[in-house]
Formats: sequence, C-alpha cells, structure tokens
Amino acid sequence: MTTVNIYLTFNGNCEEAFTYYKSVFGGDFEMMSRFSEMPPMDNCPEVSPEDANKIMHVTLPIGGNSVLMGSDTGGEWALQYKEGNNFSVSVNADSQESANTFFAKLSDDGKVIMPMDKTFWGSYFGMCTDKFGINWMVSCEIKQ
Repeated sequence: MTTVNIYLTFNGNCEEAFTYYKSVFGGDFEMMSRFSEMPPMDNCPEVSPEDANKIMHVTLPIGGNSVLMGSDTGGEWALQYKEGNNFSVSVNADSQESANTFFAKLSDDGKVIMPMDKTFWGSYFGMCTDKFGINWMVSCEIKQ
C-alpha cells in the first residue's frame, strides 16, 4: 500500500520541534537518529562537528497510518533552507517499479535533487522538486 506523509526540515531545532509535536500528539518516537550516526560514504563529505548532533531523521507516528517525519539541515543543504517552505511530501511506494514511476512523473519538467538509488538505511530513495515547486521524497523499502 502506498502512503503519503509530510516531511519537515529544520535549521538546527528539529529535536525541539519534534519534542513539542510529541507533547501535542502523544506517542513515542519510532526513530530518532543523528548525523553523527551516519556511516562514512564516498560521495558524501564528512559531517562537521557543528552538525554532528543535529537530527538526521525522526519519525513520530500519529494515528493509525500517518507519521510525521523530519530532520535538520546542515552543510550545503542549509543554503536551500527557507522557513515556510521547509517541508516535502513523502511517498512510500509498495515497489521499486512504483517508486520509479512516481519519481519520473513528479520530476518531469522539475528538478532532481537526489536520483533514485539504494541507501545505507535500507530504502530505495530519491528527492525532487516538481514543476510547481513542491518538494517530494519518494521511497520504498528494499525487500531482503
């Protein structure tokens, strides 16, 4: 089943914001990881000391099938940050084929930010901005 959720981006205060959202909606964080936990990768620069403790990803379930997700931005990504436009629509597809179809259509006449590829966290994932300026994250879990 394909699901759609909102992904929020912050400029260093993601943990504070999600602690607040947790007090509003209740529940517990399904995941909270920091940039310092990211494994070294050839195509990514090393995380700076000022970004190491920032949130790389957090997930807060809300209700039955909805989750609120978020992260801090840092490094070169921080240059793109703009309050008020700091969100993406996250689509979790049920197959790589569906993910590729969604991504191709959403990025058509738009801008590919990160092409679809396998990730260290076990997903097939990509990011784009559509021709209307909406940010999208498309993913699917890789079946082991």
